[in-house]
Parts: sequence; C-alpha cells; structure tokens
Amino acid sequence: MTKLKVGAALMVADLKTHRDWLVDGQRDLEIQDFFSPNNLGDAAGDLITAAKNTLQGYSGRLGIHGPFYDLPLDCHDPEMRIIVQKRMQQALDIAAKLGATQMVLHSPYSTWDYHNLDSDLTSREAKISRVHETLSPVVARAEEYGVVLVIENIEDKNPFDRVILANSFNSDFVRVSLDTGHAHYAHGATGAPPVDYYVRAAGDRLAHIHLQDADGYADRHWAPGQGSINWQAAFEAIAEAASQARLVLELRDSNDVMSGFEHLLALGLAE
Repeated sequence: MTKLKVGAALMVADLKTHRDWLVDGQRDLEIQDFFSPNNLGDAAGDLITAAKNTLQGYSGRLGIHGPFYDLPLDCHDPEMRIIVQKRMQQALDIAAKLGATQMVLHSPYSTWDYHNLDSDLTSREAKISRVHETLSPVVARAEEYGVVLVIENIEDKNPFDRVILANSFNSDFVRVSLDTGHAHYAHGATGAPPVDYYVRAAGDRLAHIHLQDADGYADRHWAPGQGSINWQAAFEAIAEAASQARLVLELRDSNDVMSGFEHLLALGLAE
C-alpha cells in the first residue's frame, strides 16, 4: 500500500516544537487558533505574525480551523446568520493573510437529524437551503481568496449527508473533511458505519482528514495507537479513494504528535 504523508493540526504556540519536522518534510499543517472568537478580527494580528516568523521556509499545504462555537451553519434566525457570516469571513481574511488554502467548518448534521430529517419530504431540502443562505457570501469570499472550505463530520451518523451538502454548492471550493475520531465515536456510540466507510462515502470530495484515535464512546483526540480505530482499514480507504486529501494529526496533547506519527510509521501506513 502507498504510504501517505502525515502532518499536524497545531496552535501557533506549538509550531516551534514541531517546526523542523513540518518544514523538513513540507508536511500538511492546520493552524487551529482561529476557531476561537477571541482570536478573530484585530486579535489575530500577533498570531499571524508569530506563525509567519516560525514557519519561515515552510512551503507545504497550509490550512486553518475556522470558528464554530455558537455558529450553526443552518441558522433559522436571519440575525444570527449575519453573525455567523461575519465570523467566517473574518477567519477567511486571516487565511488569506497566512497564505492558507483550506478552512475547516463544522457539519450542521446531528444525531437527531439522522432520526428525524426523513419524517417529512421537506426537511432535508430546507436544511440545505438554510446552509446556503448562511454560507453563500462566505463561499464567494473563499473562491475569491482561493481557500477551500471543508466540512468536518461532528455528530454525523450518515456519512453521505455532508457530502451531499458540499456538492450542492457546485463549487470546487466547498469539499469534505473527515475526523477519524468523530467517525469512530459515531460508530461506537450511535451505530454509524466505521471510519473507512466515511472515507469511501466522500471519495475524491474528501480534501482534509483529522487523524485522531478514540474508543468509540467519546471524542478522545488520542494519538493513533491509544484507541481502537482500525488504522489499516482507514489508510487503505484513504489511499484508494482520497489520496490527495491533507492528513493532519489533531491531538488533545500536541506533545503526542510524534508518538502518534511513529505509530502510523511502524504500521507502514505513513511517511
């Protein structure tokens, strides 16, 4: 099987620790500070400067995690929609200043949706329509900046829902993200398919992957090898269906990045 290059999702404060590994391999990198509202707008300046200074010599594929706290993509309230759009556009401005070409968004699909969206003939379409009302100006700015928005599974029990949502924008700048630990949580706790099924459901629309291990009960963000994900099956599916996707270790403790990487290396899956 083809070995896949693995990078990391890190806060700016942790970049220095992993800089040589990232730069020497020009590995995929996702900067995560900007999911917090406290780091958007004028507050982003020092973080942008620090990231650029630390990453001199880096020319790999760079992305950021977009904001998500209290920011539903499927807003019913038009005034709330304005707030969501503002925060997303602030994050896109940051991505442009950093030279990032991806931004992670959180899926609007919940476990409740899985059991209720098909109770009538209009709910699915209405949900997608609300997301379009929220994201259309954000997508336009993303296209202008050359930043691909990738929609990450959170509670998603049906691995196809956010793929259909992404495709509904008919834009190369809206694609799909996969969090392996979230998928494994959904598999163990809610009866969703296993991780490799999520990979194949997205296929070549899958542009970004958070690698983290879990136990099938909660969202652990453990290093690979600490939980029960079948990494062989997951990486085989990625290599077959989405080998172009960015792979980043997203761990609760950034000190575990190298041990997680070395576990995947020892399995013959990563490089």
